[in-house]
Amino acid sequence: MRVKVLSRNPDDYVRETKLDLQRVPRNYDPVLHPFEVPREYTRALNATKLERVFAKPFLSSLDGHRDGVNCMAKHPKSLSTVLSGACDGEVKIWNLTKRQCIRTIQAHEGFVRGMCARFCGTSFFTVGDDKTVKQWKMESPEYGEEEEPIHMILGKTVYTGIDHHWKEAVFATCGQQVDIWDEQRTSPMCSLTWGFDSISSVKFNPIETYLLGSCASDRNIVLYDMRKSTPLKKVILNMRTNTICWNPMEAFIFTAANEDYNLYTFDMRYLESPVMVHMDHVSAVLDVDYSPTGKEFVSASFDKSVRIFPVDKGHSREVYHTKRMQHVITVKWTSDSKYILCGSDEMNIRLWKANASEKLGVLAPREKAAMNYNQKLKEKFQHHPKIRRIARHRHLPKSIFCQIKEQRIMREARRRKELNRRKHSKPGSVPVVSEKKKHIVAVVK
Repeated sequence: MRVKVLSRNPDDYVRETKLDLQRVPRNYDPVLHPFEVPREYTRALNATKLERVFAKPFLSSLDGHRDGVNCMAKHPKSLSTVLSGACDGEVKIWNLTKRQCIRTIQAHEGFVRGMCARFCGTSFFTVGDDKTVKQWKMESPEYGEEEEPIHMILGKTVYTGIDHHWKEAVFATCGQQVDIWDEQRTSPMCSLTWGFDSISSVKFNPIETYLLGSCASDRNIVLYDMRKSTPLKKVILNMRTNTICWNPMEAFIFTAANEDYNLYTFDMRYLESPVMVHMDHVSAVLDVDYSPTGKEFVSASFDKSVRIFPVDKGHSREVYHTKRMQHVITVKWTSDSKYILCGSDEMNIRLWKANASEKLGVLAPREKAAMNYNQKLKEKFQHHPKIRRIARHRHLPKSIFCQIKEQRIMREARRRKELNRRKHSKPGSVPVVSEKKKHIVAVVK
C-alpha cells in the first residue's frame, strides 16, 4: 500500500535562528509579479469607484418650446442638427454645438404628431392634428421669403405618425391605416390595414428597406411588405405597444415599447416569443431608439426617467433623471453614438452623455492608455461581489424607488401563488410558462 504525502525540505522555509530573516519563496521570472492579482483587484476597485464619482451625464437643456415636446427627428447627414415638434404645432430646428434654436416654424394647428427627415437631409416632413402632411426645406428661407411648406397633403383623417424610406423618395404615414406615399403624388400609392383600431407608429426597416412595422391601439404589432402591398404577420400582446424601433445592425430584430412597463425585443422570423424582455421601468414606456452600433437602446417612460438597456440584457445599465424632468415622451440616440436627447412634458429637450462617466474633449495618449487599462480591469473583476455592487448602484427618485419595491413584492406574491396552485393541483394541469411567453396572446400570419 502506497500513501502519497507532502514532502518539504525544512531548509527552504525554516530559519536557523530567530535572528535570521524570514525566507520568502520568490519567483524570479520578471514577467510574473508575485502579487499581481491583489494589485489589479485594488486598481479595479478604485477605477469602479472613480467611474461612479465622475458619472455626471447631464450636459444641457434646450429650452424654447412653449408646450410639451411631442416628437423629435435626427438629421441624416449633420450630427449637430436635431428637429423637435411640440404640442402647440411648433417645430424647432436646433444646433447642438451652440445649444440654441436656429429656426422656428408654426407648422400645424394642434399637436405635431410625428416628424422625419428625408434620407438626403434636404427636407423634412411633419404630420399633425390638422389632418395634413407637410414637407419643409431644411435650409432657412432667404431674406424676404415666407416660411411656407414645399408640399402639403390634406388627408381625410388625423395622421399619428410618419417615417421616410431610407433610400427612395417614398414615405409612410399612419392613422386609421398605413399609407405609402410617393413624394410627387397627392394620393397614396397603397393603403395597408389589418384590424380597425388607430395605428400609433410606423417605422421602415433600415436594412431590408421594403419592410415596415407598425403598432396599433388594439395591442397589435403588424409587419408589412411594401413589394407585395400586404401585411405579413401580426403579434398580439397583453397590453398596447406605443412604438417600435428596428435594430440598425440586425435586419430582423426590433424592440417594442409597451404599456405594461416592459420592452420586448423580437426576431420577426419567430414572433411566438420575444428574444428578450427588458424590465425596469415602473410606468408605461412611451418611446425607444437604438444606438447606431445596434448593441444598446434607450427608452423614455411616463415614470419621468430615461433608461439605457443592452440588447442582450433584461435590466438597464443606466438610469437618467432630474428633479424638474416630467413624463418623457420622446427620445433619440445621436448618430455618433455619444449622446442621448430626450423631450418631455415640461417643454424641455435635454442632452445627456450616453456613457455617464466619459470624459469629453481631446484625450492625451497617456489618458487614453489609462482609460483602456482601467476598462480591462473592470471587465476582469466585474463579477466580484464588491465591484459588482458599486458598479450597479444608482440613486433613484423616491417615487421610483418605492414603486420598484412595491412591484417586487407583487411579483413575488404572484410567483408564490402560482407555485402553491401547482403544488395543490393535478400534475401537469398548471403548466410552467416562461416569462418570455407570458405576455404574448397570439401570432397571426
